[in-house]
Amino acid sequence: MTLPLSTTALLVMDLQNGIVSRFADKEELLHPFRQAVEAARAKEIPVIYVRVAFREGYAEISPRNKSFSALAGYGGMSETDEATQIHAFVQPLPHEPVVTKRRVSAFAGSDLDVLLRARGIDTLVLTGISTSGVVLSTLREAADKDFAVKVLADACLDLDPEVHRVMTEKVFPRQADVMTAGAWIDALG
Repeated sequence: MTLPLSTTALLVMDLQNGIVSRFADKEELLHPFRQAVEAARAKEIPVIYVRVAFREGYAEISPRNKSFSALAGYGGMSETDEATQIHAFVQPLPHEPVVTKRRVSAFAGSDLDVLLRARGIDTLVLTGISTSGVVLSTLREAADKDFAVKVLADACLDLDPEVHRVMTEKVFPRQADVMTAGAWIDALG
């Protein structure tokens, strides 16, 4: 399988300190993320980091938003908060963009679509935490925007292993090619 490298981008989504910390005792789970990033860099495939963060005061969080409204009450996850910074294990290089989103999908409230279109990207390789959150939401929106989508199943994590399995084995294949990071790297040649 040949991949169109010049029009492909690797998205590393929500690998930020406050989310990666949920898996702090299992650092080996982060190795497929790093392998994918290193392979993309070696093949000059753009690596784009995506994080979720909010302005001070949480102006963009509606009290009707069940997922995010609690943040406004207890704080954290602001743009400058340590929890929203990309984890050191997959630290971006100076030229690699970090996109800030305001909701679950990488496209929601961010300039990701503009960045991808400006670079002529038509194929997205998705990695992220969590499988049932940012990966699912971004995959659905990317497919609706007519991007070709690949998901690196072992470079996606979810707190619920069964949910991860159902997503990667039953849900995602309807709109994406699902493979391991190793299979993707092998396909790069």
